[in-house]
Amino acid sequence: MSAVVQDIASASPGHALAFGEPSRPLAFGHGMAVDLRTFERHVRGLAALLPDGRHAINLCDDRYRFLVAFCAAAVRGQVTLLPPSRAPGVIAAELARHPDSHCLGDDAPDPLPPRYWRLPARLPEADGPPLRLDPDAIAAIGFTSGSTGMPSANPKPWASFRASTAQNLAALRDLWPAGEVAHVVATVPPQHMYGMELSVLLPLLGEAAVHAGRPFFPQDIVRALHEAPGNRLLVTTPVHLRALVEACAADAGLAPPPLAGIVSATAPMPPELAAAAEARFGCELRELFGSTETCVIAHRRSARETAWTPYPGVCLQPQPDGSLVHAPHLPGPVALADLVELHGDGRFLLRGRNADLLEIAGKRASLGDLTRRLQAVPGVEDGVVFQLDRPGPGGVRRIAALAVAPSLDEAAIRAALAESVDPVFLPRPLKRVPALPRNATGKLPRAALLALIGDPSH
Repeated sequence: MSAVVQDIASASPGHALAFGEPSRPLAFGHGMAVDLRTFERHVRGLAALLPDGRHAINLCDDRYRFLVAFCAAAVRGQVTLLPPSRAPGVIAAELARHPDSHCLGDDAPDPLPPRYWRLPARLPEADGPPLRLDPDAIAAIGFTSGSTGMPSANPKPWASFRASTAQNLAALRDLWPAGEVAHVVATVPPQHMYGMELSVLLPLLGEAAVHAGRPFFPQDIVRALHEAPGNRLLVTTPVHLRALVEACAADAGLAPPPLAGIVSATAPMPPELAAAAEARFGCELRELFGSTETCVIAHRRSARETAWTPYPGVCLQPQPDGSLVHAPHLPGPVALADLVELHGDGRFLLRGRNADLLEIAGKRASLGDLTRRLQAVPGVEDGVVFQLDRPGPGGVRRIAALAVAPSLDEAAIRAALAESVDPVFLPRPLKRVPALPRNATGKLPRAALLALIGDPSH
């Protein structure tokens, strides 16, 4: 046994790294099936080989290898950084901010990030006692997406991850039979906090196993679901789900096996899409609400209800510019930009964000509502309305829009919007684009929107 593995084995008692018996399934897909015993052998083996340092950026595409590398770093006392993007400049900036860090990956990206260490093609294995982590240890630092400005860092202690995962499991557990295992297929990357919660921590700490891949296109999603032995739980986003529903409707030969349930997050789920997905796939869709700052804190069945049910112990306190979240897994109240309306029974409605509210010439509107109206224009496949940084004539920041509409021109889109939108809120400029710059979870980073629209204020 190496010195590093001996140090791990002799670490002070803490919380178990993973839940369940050694023989329970933890990962599957690509012709493999991994139980908890083998997984822990892989974690010990890889931990003994990792470079020294205090922080690691995990760039693994294979979800199982991400899981092994994340846990190997944790038992070595290394904190996994989860930057909001895999763009070379973003990775380089985080490495510069954390000079004691390195990158982990399972392929050879081009360009190769600084201080990059590639996992062995064959994962090493090592015996030892069950792995445990200090509950106060920071397991990861998640960064906000940058959709409303600069990303911010959010440290996540292991105890907080365990507590929030228990809440997620309780909110989803009735979707599959008691005493059985859910087989998770996720379209979201593990580097995102939603992907971390539902496709890394849930199989690690709950009654679940996870597919090793990250299917993106509908055909790949269906193929991955067929690889699951049963109790299939699709973890996805509205963007990915819409593509899947439309593809399955257009191709009768493209059909997934029976699903235990669908989970969605990262963007508001249109109730029409939720109802269409439930009807086509014969299962319930549960939408989760959370953030990088708080992890998931509420859920709803989007096809039937608009109000959110908070997790046990979670309380939202309205503020003039958003809300404060109190939760058992948080060390203190966390401020969010989301405006909420509380019901007497504890449920709440989301009323947008303070930054999304517009007031021009004494009239009010919201960017969220304007975006929904743009996306509802016949012929518009995708779109977004946002406000520019620089003020135009009169000191008012202009409203801009990007639209994916192959069969329409800008004038036709603006004319359609004019039927339901006050002239002062019509976007100028409005630009047609082949695709919106959505990231891996379907979000639209503000910097990417501004770069795509250009700067018409000059």
